[in-house]
Amino acid sequence: MVVLSEYVGSLGDDEHGQVLLITVFVAVLCLCLIIGHLLEENRWVNESITAIFTGCIAGAVILLLSKGKNSHILTFSEELFFIYLLPPIIFNAGFQVKKKQFFHNFLTIMSFGVLGVFISALIITAGSWWLFPKLGFVGLTARDYIAIGTIFSSTDTVCTLQVLHQDETPLLYSLVFGEGVVNDATSVVLFNAVQKLDVSRVDGRTALHVVGDFLYLFSTSTALGVIAGLVTAYILKTLYFGRHSSVREIALMILISYLSYMLAELLKLSGILTVFFCGILMSHYAWHNVADSSRITTRHVFATMSFIAETFIFLYVGMDALDMEKWRMTKLSFGTLMGIYSTLLFLILLGRAAFVFPLSVLSNYMNRKAERTAVITFKHQIIIWWAGLMRGAVSIALAFKQFTYSGVTVYPIHATMITNTIVIVLFSTLVFGFLTKPLISYLIPYHETIKNRRRELGSPKEGSDAPLLSFKESAATNISRAKDSLSLLIERPVYTIHFYWRKFDDTYMRPIFGGPVTDQPEC
Repeated sequence: MVVLSEYVGSLGDDEHGQVLLITVFVAVLCLCLIIGHLLEENRWVNESITAIFTGCIAGAVILLLSKGKNSHILTFSEELFFIYLLPPIIFNAGFQVKKKQFFHNFLTIMSFGVLGVFISALIITAGSWWLFPKLGFVGLTARDYIAIGTIFSSTDTVCTLQVLHQDETPLLYSLVFGEGVVNDATSVVLFNAVQKLDVSRVDGRTALHVVGDFLYLFSTSTALGVIAGLVTAYILKTLYFGRHSSVREIALMILISYLSYMLAELLKLSGILTVFFCGILMSHYAWHNVADSSRITTRHVFATMSFIAETFIFLYVGMDALDMEKWRMTKLSFGTLMGIYSTLLFLILLGRAAFVFPLSVLSNYMNRKAERTAVITFKHQIIIWWAGLMRGAVSIALAFKQFTYSGVTVYPIHATMITNTIVIVLFSTLVFGFLTKPLISYLIPYHETIKNRRRELGSPKEGSDAPLLSFKESAATNISRAKDSLSLLIERPVYTIHFYWRKFDDTYMRPIFGGPVTDQPEC
């Protein structure tokens, strides 16, 4: 046993040790997948909780074998996360999204995912800036406090999405899924904008500068993703790779999506937004230009890559929770630490509630004339609020990026923030995640789910299929039709924009880039 512990403690010192560590980690990853499969029908446990528990157990074993020196198999790196693990997760989210529901609820999703992040970050930043010194936790800079707001505004909706079904509750699933992805992208973009701040003076001009940087990053990153998706679709439609090899067209989709992410990072834009919209455009156009076998393969390949990356991250979080070095560097008392944890959880709960309920009411008010039979009920609002209480991989990665140097913590106060983040992620994922299935089952019983499904399937009538302008009719008729369209746009902005976009898409975009006609089901 002594020899084994000494051997474990010296692993990683040479090339053979690195290979062995990777082998052990992959073996633990396989074990985690098997355990997750066996617990699939469990009411309380989901994949992320299984991965965290498996990571904790593996970390405890390694900690015992190394005599308390280390609990890791691999060392965390922000580059590993942002370059290799995050792109497949975000791309798959865009590629698998139900676009009709996503864009029908686009304004609501964007208000939750963008405006909500600003509100939550503001509350968490202000609250921690005011309360941390009162608890005896001092030494953080202004940039650190602003970064804390963005770090803990990033949500992880995986637990809720594993319980919800998009075919049974399309509106609720669309809102939770869409907000989760946009929220992560917004948090990272806002975090990067904060890094450029001159924190020597924080005033109204500084806030405007942050908003300006955010809008620039958001718009340019989105445009780059759209261009990458359209280029891929045009190449696949023009050259038709499938007549020779389906492998090439699948490889092209994977490589161009990854190229778009890396190009965005090279240009100091948001790779998350770029690869997300690249995934949406590829599924909307490029997916229809490949062979039938490639369509099935791409869906499974992208989902598998995303699943492995997510499991990898939560597995590491479980191991990192037992990193004794960070806990030894923390000089605060147990009572102070508990006060910090409680404060952060309270601010997360408050920041989440501060925008979910008001923006839901605003969304229902804005859609009151839109003939949308499905509204965001109070029960739905509770589920949306609950879904965003869990913190995950993005919060961990941003915390490491802010408070470590290449994964190494130097200052005790930074070690405290790393452990704070890990505790919040563990607590929110385990406790809130455990309660997610029972909560949703209580709020939305099966019979009510079926009733809501039938109600949400009732789509509004499209009114008129007539074009906006026609050269075959008089000017007076065209002016009258334009007035009617403008009135429709004011009363039902989301539906009207979506209706005319589909007309434009069918007439101009799909003949060039590919895709089904309107009355065919989308991927």
